[in-house]
Amino acid sequence: MAYEMATVLHLLPIAMKYTSIEQLLADDGFLAWYRRTDPEQVRIWNAWIAASDANRLLALEALQLLAYFPPEAERDSKQADAIWKKIDARIRQKSKNRWTPAPLPSGPVYLLPGYIKMAFRNLRRGKMHTIINVVGLSVGMAVTILIGLWIWDELSFNSSHENYARIARVWEHYTDKSGNSFAGQTTPMPLAEVLRRDYPDDFTYVVRGSWPGGHTLAYGVNKFTQQGNFMDPEAPDMLSLPMLKGTRSGLKEPNSIFLSQTTAQKLFGDRDPIGQSVKMDNNKAMVLKVTGVYKDFPANDGFRDLTFICPWQLFINSWDWVKNMNLSWDWQSMYILIQLAPHADFTKVSAKIAGVIQHKHAPKEGVVRLFLHPMSKWHLYSEFNNGVNTGGLITFVWLFGTIGAFVLLLASINFMNLSTARSEKRAREVGIRKVLGSVRGQLIQQFFSEAILVVCISFILCLLLVQLSLPWFNDLSGKALEMPWTNGWFWLAGLVFTLLTGVISGSYPALFLSSFQPVKVLKGTFRLGRFAAAPRKVLMVFQFTISVLLINGTIIVFKQIQYAKDRPVGYERAGLVSLQMTTPEIYTNYNVIHNELLRSGAAVEMAETQCPVTDIWAGTDNVEWRGKPTGQHVGFASIWARQEYGRTVGWEVKQGRDFSKEFSTDTNAIILNETAVKTMGLRHPLGEVIKQNGTSFTVIGVVADMIMANPYENIPPTTYALLREGGNFINIRLNPGLSSGASLKTIEAIFKKYNPGAPFEYTLVDQEYAKKFAEEERIGKLALVFALLAIFISGLGLFGLASFVAEQRTKEIGIRKVLGASLLHIWQMITRDFVLLICISLVIATPIALYAMGKWLAHYTYRTGLPWWIFAGAGMGALALTLLTVSYQSIKAGLTNPVKSLRSE
Repeated sequence: MAYEMATVLHLLPIAMKYTSIEQLLADDGFLAWYRRTDPEQVRIWNAWIAASDANRLLALEALQLLAYFPPEAERDSKQADAIWKKIDARIRQKSKNRWTPAPLPSGPVYLLPGYIKMAFRNLRRGKMHTIINVVGLSVGMAVTILIGLWIWDELSFNSSHENYARIARVWEHYTDKSGNSFAGQTTPMPLAEVLRRDYPDDFTYVVRGSWPGGHTLAYGVNKFTQQGNFMDPEAPDMLSLPMLKGTRSGLKEPNSIFLSQTTAQKLFGDRDPIGQSVKMDNNKAMVLKVTGVYKDFPANDGFRDLTFICPWQLFINSWDWVKNMNLSWDWQSMYILIQLAPHADFTKVSAKIAGVIQHKHAPKEGVVRLFLHPMSKWHLYSEFNNGVNTGGLITFVWLFGTIGAFVLLLASINFMNLSTARSEKRAREVGIRKVLGSVRGQLIQQFFSEAILVVCISFILCLLLVQLSLPWFNDLSGKALEMPWTNGWFWLAGLVFTLLTGVISGSYPALFLSSFQPVKVLKGTFRLGRFAAAPRKVLMVFQFTISVLLINGTIIVFKQIQYAKDRPVGYERAGLVSLQMTTPEIYTNYNVIHNELLRSGAAVEMAETQCPVTDIWAGTDNVEWRGKPTGQHVGFASIWARQEYGRTVGWEVKQGRDFSKEFSTDTNAIILNETAVKTMGLRHPLGEVIKQNGTSFTVIGVVADMIMANPYENIPPTTYALLREGGNFINIRLNPGLSSGASLKTIEAIFKKYNPGAPFEYTLVDQEYAKKFAEEERIGKLALVFALLAIFISGLGLFGLASFVAEQRTKEIGIRKVLGASLLHIWQMITRDFVLLICISLVIATPIALYAMGKWLAHYTYRTGLPWWIFAGAGMGALALTLLTVSYQSIKAGLTNPVKSLRSE
């Protein structure tokens, strides 16, 4: 600094030794510097101001006073004289009162216009780096906003209900004598009355509910199969139904029905539905009066498929099995919702009601305890393992939140790397600014302003990207997200998000560039040193570590999905059609329909079952067999069907025979799957007597395990027996010799002939089975998209750095070419360092991916392995991308004529 001061003072005129504001204002040269009318005076006075802090303070005080002197006063002598008198009076007043100068006008607000102007100049000067930064940041910010919208939708699930924070579902926690535990959300229906009667101070509402089921609703010629529930009359108040017509008390009438807005529009069009009659399931005893229409539930609501609600009493009156279930402590098929009283607490009330079933109706073996599962946890915390809540979709919320943060960080790293890489070009600018009086804080503000300007431009572009990609993202994620343009909180969050991104991106460049010493820069002795590039290399390693992790994760997710898809299902899905039975006619005419379908040739077999082929609706742990260990508690799936079920689904009989109408004794016969035989430990199962729910059955056959529930889990021990009452589904095996379209038209005509009260609606079993993989496939596709975007952003940064390295070493490359270096040698010289960094990334990423994906796969009982080729393939892909990106710049530099690169020498 002493050297700089001596140099500057040597250049100054001897007469410029001012110590007061009056002297400055009396000097025409100072006024010429102020007005920028004389370049020579500007140079002299800039040097004088930079010579000492005292000179700078004096000049800034004079500038404060000259702010009273507008440019137009120079053309009006009278106005100028008056202003100079005011300035003179101000100076005298200052001296009289020992006036302390105001704070220097060097704050960010005062200098902001200059910062912005300089930022635009620098951005225009480095167009390629600007484009890389803006594109990378806009893509990173767009990904973060999309993920943020997705996360907000997940976190706000079910929150549309006014009583959201006080609603819960009653769950059971069962522990057998062996210490095995599990949790279930079905409870005996008499429990509801006990909770109302014995705990009135703890619950505002106790509501019984059925699971959503398909029922035919008809009005005139309009007939539709809709999903709906039967619930207690207090349900509309508990769920705070937004009523469009009618009141929430409308379900107190036994034969009433509430319709959703969409269902009412489908049935009645523009006609007022209130007071109209709707026939359910073409049953004359179920002609219901419409007493209310409610607004459709939002897409992020657990009741979004609820298109109608009927009274619980109608449920009891319409089916005998429901009437029996409503009085039985042994039957657990429905659920109970509660709303806590304002003063109550979930934990305390759960403890109070824990022993109700154990006290009222203790099981023969084990212990049952009740607990409350709040509505706020239904969606994100729905998984229970060994009776303990282990999370659920909240895992994916954290996962995608982390991915969004990393993708944005990758884009910010690009900005950091490219800004610091150009540090030598900006070193002279920093040195000159410091000589002219800029302090480090001002330089930091300047570099931050550049970063925030780039981020602001990127934010505007990212909003456009989000709006354009939102329909595609909704289709991919299964959401109905919208941009909250009119939400003030969104814009506030956007402002904070932009500033935070600008601070993250600009922090390292601002601190690094502002630290240069002006003496070394201006003397030409400034060098970055051996380790100046180390932070850039560390950041690049971090970038590609994240990218490789995402690649590995995506490959493993898809491998797990394919592994489960390739699992033998135990039956033939293709050509299998399922229809729900809802009307009395279909039960009455079942045999006629069956015979006519087979005669038509459109189907080769048809069977009635109590549950769909792709699900299990019933089960029991009340199964006894010879040699069963005392106290053993095993849950069995129970499938009830007609004799043709096996031939219809195409199962594989391993031992014994299938059901047949030729054997009248088959009414007490049972077929086991292979898992049931292993569970029971039966070496010769045929002829064994099995007692299920107190009824004795004789084993006549063993079939291969069928995947009916979760394809990622073990197949449960399963029993198959003949229906003892009407089922719920009809399964039809299409004739493989005919086209599916022609067969379905024939089947539709037959069903409309014998079941005119219901629309012909069917599902293809292979499509229903494919839905079991929908959630994992959706996660995999989202992860793939984010991985590709992360790679794209990392590749952008790599391209920018490669171009900078090639530009920085232009003269070296020219000299090497003159000395005989080949294009291959130039390529190796430039790519070597980048390949080394990618290899380091692979070494770091591989064990992390192995650990993380191993933990994720542990959630699945039936899971794939982690073969070495997955990690090797991801590594080769990252190396290929690096070589492809860097090679372009390397070859371009190697092909440059050395005469051009050395001309300046």
